Amino acid sequence: MNVQFKKGVLELCVLVLISKKDQYGYELAQNISKRIDVAEGTLYPLLRRLTKEDYFTTYLVESSEGPSRKYYTLTEKGREYMVNLVDEWKQFSSGVNQLIEEGMTNE
Repeated sequence: MNVQFKKGVLELCVLVLISKKDQYGYELAQNISKRIDVAEGTLYPLLRRLTKEDYFTTYLVESSEGPSRKYYTLTEKGREYMVNLVDEWKQFSSGVNQLIEEGMTNE
């Protein structure tokens, strides 16, 4: 898949997944990778930025398998931002799909 496509939707995917359930970075990367091939190195800077912008808060949970895990949870500001992004995505993807269908039927 085109790298620019992935970069454009990764933020939305992260917000939606964390809205369903608090997750730590590696867990989030695994859940996204089930559908989209994404490098962990792309994810962590995004998580830091979204936390800095107050869309997430974090908390630590002890792990029996190693160091404590930093979990991300969506804030109310993050939830509002996510809802706006979802609305924008639906409008955008609908327009793109219409253009594709029109273009493909004219061949």
